[in-house]
Amino acid sequence: MNAIDQTRRMLSLVTYLKERPGARVEDVARAFGISEDELVSDLDVLPMCGTSFRGGDLLDIDTDGERIWWHNPAALAAEAAEPLRLAADEATALLVAARAVSTLPGLRESDRQALLRATAKVETAAGEAAGASSRLSVTFESEGGVFADVDRAIAERRRLWIRYYSPARDEVTEREIDPIRLVSVGHTYVEAWCRRSEARRTFRLDRVAEIRILEEPSAPPEIELRDLSEALVQPAAEDPEVVVEVGPGGRWVGEYYPHDSADELPDGGLRITLRTPDPASLRRLALRLGRDGRIVSPAELADSARQAAREALAAYDGIEVERTARVAEGGAHGPQAVHAVPDGPGDGPG
Repeated sequence: MNAIDQTRRMLSLVTYLKERPGARVEDVARAFGISEDELVSDLDVLPMCGTSFRGGDLLDIDTDGERIWWHNPAALAAEAAEPLRLAADEATALLVAARAVSTLPGLRESDRQALLRATAKVETAAGEAAGASSRLSVTFESEGGVFADVDRAIAERRRLWIRYYSPARDEVTEREIDPIRLVSVGHTYVEAWCRRSEARRTFRLDRVAEIRILEEPSAPPEIELRDLSEALVQPAAEDPEVVVEVGPGGRWVGEYYPHDSADELPDGGLRITLRTPDPASLRRLALRLGRDGRIVSPAELADSARQAAREALAAYDGIEVERTARVAEGGAHGPQAVHAVPDGPGDGPG
């Protein structure tokens, strides 16, 4: 399920519920081929939709866990809706956005044509106000093109080739993936079956350096979709265990990272036990914490984090040596050319 398909489903859900007052939750979920939790999630969004934000115009839909009730179905009736009125700036913004979206690579042709028809109608209704929009254009950042390619690959059930930057390892790798769905948790991600690691992986779209849709069909194994509403990273019981100790200034780790336990320490800090499929990724956490925390185990990960901190500090020292040499040679512009050297891992890159 991707964002566009979910929108289509919710639009259909409105019509379905309007015709079936008091419909049972399990029956509606079965009719739409989704879980009851997914249905309830949709029902939490629908009350924010309507013809306007005035009282009574938003959809008044709720559930008692067994049945679904729509208390104001007349809110969408033709006689209740007022004609849409757009100011000149609103019409311009809408037309510019519509034209930009219609140029996205990978957009389904049927969606593109529907968008162009709607744009033409808005132009006609806007009259002279539409003239300004023709003098403006918008170019999407690379993530927009990646999103379109992923969405198209999911719709056409095709495999993807990507070059992906992994900040945990500071490297770019090439992978073939079978995309499963797009998810948004702070950033936009694609959940996919990675042919390189032969496991489920999640890739952040703005870290995709290059992408191609392949001719090979996408054939991910049958896997249970996870509920990502609470957190994107959800460790498994078989993942390696890592123990981290943090001081009072690092207690946020216990709130941000899913963990098995968080025991209080005498100094007001926490001893946190967590699991991760990629322990090496926690080196960045150690650098970010600095004096506010340390990795306790496994020992090889703790040693790796200490080495990363030493290398970061050495890099800063190298910059300072070079800077001092330039000052001695008269290359810097007077006493203002001062470079601060960090005195601990916490001041290095995070």
